[in-house]
Amino acid sequence: MDLFHSLQDIEKKEIFPGYTVRFIHSERMTLAYWTIREGAALPEHSHPHEQVCNVFEGRFQLTIDGETKVMEAGSVAVIPSESKHSAIALTDCRVMDVFQPVREDYL
Repeated sequence: MDLFHSLQDIEKKEIFPGYTVRFIHSERMTLAYWTIREGAALPEHSHPHEQVCNVFEGRFQLTIDGETKVMEAGSVAVIPSESKHSAIALTDCRVMDVFQPVREDYL
């Protein structure tokens, strides 16, 4: 397993319309570095992974189990396993998500 990474060297993938990501996977978790276009919506979904959402830039509206917050740079949300969540980018955004355990579907 590589110990050091350069995000610029990791291939970008568009997972959902307007959501472009670079992934880093460790033995026990997945880090997702998102660039999100203004207006891009993430449909409601859930998964068995715990998720921590960190907003670096922009305004990002996140709904977790029916509770909605507008997140800005420096905001962090903890999304428990199996919680229903959805989002929309109110502006262009940069967001990092951490998933535990590893997102096998993103390998």
